[in-house]
Amino acid sequence: MSEADKKPRVLSMPWFKPLWRRVLLVGGLGVWCGFEWIYNQDQFWGMITLAALAYGVWMFFINFENELAKDDNAKPKS
Repeated sequence: MSEADKKPRVLSMPWFKPLWRRVLLVGGLGVWCGFEWIYNQDQFWGMITLAALAYGVWMFFINFENELAKDDNAKPKS
């Protein structure tokens, strides 16, 4: 087993398998991103939250099943 295989994959933990938890997390990031851009008009934190939102969408919706397959060949619950 290589060193990369031994590292814990935090974002593909079983806690994130139910879809509603992933939607809630990414939705919260979306609200925070909107708050930073619209209300605070802060470009620095707006860009940071936008990057976190993009990463969350990538990890929890686009690439989530591939990451689960690496861990235990499990399918996410809907």
